[in-house]
Amino acid sequence: MDACDIEGSPIFACMTKKTELHSHRYLIDCNYLKKQDNMKINRSTLSKGIGVLLAAGTISAQAAAATSDQPNILFIFSDDHSTQAISAYNDQFVSTPNIDRIANEGALLRNTFVGNSICQPSRASILTGKHSHMNGVIDNTSRWNPDQTIYPHLLEDAGYQTALIGKWHMRPTPTDEFGYSNVLGGHGGQGTYYQPEFIDNKGNVTTVEGYSADVIADQSLEWLEKKRDADKPFLLKVQFKAPHTPRRPPLRHLELFKDKIFPLPDTLFDDYNTRGEHADKAWMKLYGMSGEGINAFPPAPTTPERKQIREDWLNSLSKQKRKAFDSWMSRMTDEQIAAWHAAYDDINVDYWKKIQKPPYKVRYGKVPENEKKIRAEYIYQRFMRDYMASVTAVDENVGRLLNWLDENNMAENTIVVYSSDQSFFIGEHGWAEKRYMYEPGMTMPFVIRWPGKIPAHSQPEAMVQNIDFGPTFLAAAGVKTPEEMQGKSFMDVLTGKESDAQWQKERPTVYYHYYMEGGHNVPRHDGVRSDRYKLIDFYSQNKGKGWFEMYDLKADPNEVNNVYEDPKYKKVREYMTTELKKARYEYKVPEDVFEAPYPYMTRKERRSLGY
Repeated sequence: MDACDIEGSPIFACMTKKTELHSHRYLIDCNYLKKQDNMKINRSTLSKGIGVLLAAGTISAQAAAATSDQPNILFIFSDDHSTQAISAYNDQFVSTPNIDRIANEGALLRNTFVGNSICQPSRASILTGKHSHMNGVIDNTSRWNPDQTIYPHLLEDAGYQTALIGKWHMRPTPTDEFGYSNVLGGHGGQGTYYQPEFIDNKGNVTTVEGYSADVIADQSLEWLEKKRDADKPFLLKVQFKAPHTPRRPPLRHLELFKDKIFPLPDTLFDDYNTRGEHADKAWMKLYGMSGEGINAFPPAPTTPERKQIREDWLNSLSKQKRKAFDSWMSRMTDEQIAAWHAAYDDINVDYWKKIQKPPYKVRYGKVPENEKKIRAEYIYQRFMRDYMASVTAVDENVGRLLNWLDENNMAENTIVVYSSDQSFFIGEHGWAEKRYMYEPGMTMPFVIRWPGKIPAHSQPEAMVQNIDFGPTFLAAAGVKTPEEMQGKSFMDVLTGKESDAQWQKERPTVYYHYYMEGGHNVPRHDGVRSDRYKLIDFYSQNKGKGWFEMYDLKADPNEVNNVYEDPKYKKVREYMTTELKKARYEYKVPEDVFEAPYPYMTRKERRSLGY
């Protein structure tokens, strides 16, 4: 919506002059209808077969809907996979032919957004169809409450067999969330790239030799082959660890991009002018990335020089980093260690020599910009090589799953989705992380195929969120979305029954809220995004007065020009302010989340709670 179009819109007609958001945050001056109280469904009650109403229908009615026409659902999910690292979205960095195949044979969505760009909250929102403040998982220190309605249970009630294999990354590990689960354990629930540990839903722990993505695909194919009930439709969630840090490629790809020079993002050397001071202070910069982030590790002592470098390097490591290094190396087999040294020792010796002095040595304070750029670009190239090699391994295993469907004549009646818990900054704004509401952090990759239902090569422009995934799967299975879910199905958009314009009219903006104050030195913030504009309220900043940023995504897709105070955008600012107030009200965001102090646990506090 252009600035000149707002005054005549219905929303503008009901706006008041007051747009301040830091008092009476979600009081709406329009006559919005209050929704009915969310209906809470207790899973144990459903299991006993008691006739509890779910929205307008009953469990028995939903179970009766299970027919041979119900599609299987293969939901493939990764961690921190940037949309820019999928060639269907952007082919200048890496080739992902198998993920692209899903997009080409179905739909690619460019406007898919996470509601809280951090691992655990995104996963919880997908399961529950609710924003973080409603499902209880607001950050990575939150504990998952399994006693709430989740879409896999509703699919089971409709006749589905369900399974989850791979990275769960919530606490506690799943018990009855899926009919079968085998999830990565260890390392805070992150799992490891080599010799991954798994915990099944009965508490059995196993360690499997091999590379994480390969092993997860192996186990998923085994479930399809041997553990699946062929008389039932299935939901299988295959969740990879890659390309989450520390990005470690498989042996076959250690040198895949060794000589590739990746193009630099336009904002790699962002000066954060017009942004709040938080942007320059965030601990996400490639400039400051540690050696672990780029697989810079001590070389094998094969020569006197390398023996000395190894000794000096190990002595320079903090106790924590030395422990992490020893843990990684001790987890690998002799063959794997030898392959890693063969691939990395030359460039790591060069790295060690470089970082002994400027411009490659990290310095803080007033560092000449040209010296910062030299180190940042060097780290960027190394980071990208490992990141893209890890992505390539994921794509290969996506191909294995697609091939199995083809070989077993199951492709036609199986919905296949590829997505990630969020996208990722791969150099944009000089960062390598997520968290922020800026586009690289807020977006999610999402491609989906359903032959005969979703037109091939389609690219809907409707703005959808991760809270909508569950309702969309439910709709495909003929199951009604319960009232307590805040998301809604976009299946009609995918199949062409509903236009993008119709969808956008009902939901003109999407809501975002990041709660992890202090994590990577990124402040809490929330905001709304329309098809053209974005308003962000960094409400913990400026001594509690907040700091606002607003972007015109059409004129400024890189989000480097904050126009919040620009008089030309006065009406846009008023419109977006009202939309933010409306979103807080309709999504029932509690008033107290905006009040200091903001709870963020220390490492010691997390350990005391078992994290």
